[in-house]
Amino acid sequence: MTDKNESPIQRRETPEPDELHNPVPWPVAAIAVAFVAWGFWYYFQNTGYPVAAGDRRTPIVVDSSAEVDGSVVYAGNCVACHQANGQGLAGVFPPLVDSRWVTEKPERLVQILLHGINGEIEVQGQTYQGVMPAFAQLSDPELSAVLSYIRNSWGNSARAIDTDQIASGRNRFPERAGPWQGGAELDQTFSD
Repeated sequence: MTDKNESPIQRRETPEPDELHNPVPWPVAAIAVAFVAWGFWYYFQNTGYPVAAGDRRTPIVVDSSAEVDGSVVYAGNCVACHQANGQGLAGVFPPLVDSRWVTEKPERLVQILLHGINGEIEVQGQTYQGVMPAFAQLSDPELSAVLSYIRNSWGNSARAIDTDQIASGRNRFPERAGPWQGGAELDQTFSD
């Protein structure tokens, strides 16, 4: 029994919530279902059924007799290091402008692109220590075009390199598996 002067027991904490007694409001559920239905409709409207998703563009057919543009090959493979003006980056990537590695001995230049270089190389009196990757994955016409381009750009003036020189360069050192070990090995190999 409680006295009129006694206060009833006060609860200081609220009871634990009941999760299943508060379902998602029906308008929110209806909007979610509508978005999912719209997504399915949009997907099948744009891909077809059965599903034909993916890139549906037609491939570009390249004419094998078309001439390869050396400046395009250079822009796609060489410009990041040797720069658009062929000047390279001082102390990091050697210049191609007025470089004996570019203008002299075309067979040596072919080998540089086919196998790459790893090590010390001197260009215009400055020593560079780095790595140049091989570009043997490029086709003979692409290599011919890019080498002819760099041999006749930015003031360079040297004979163009044809695809026959690239093909014979691929066959010249078939046992070579890695890059040339700097300019000294290149000079020794092509000392003729």
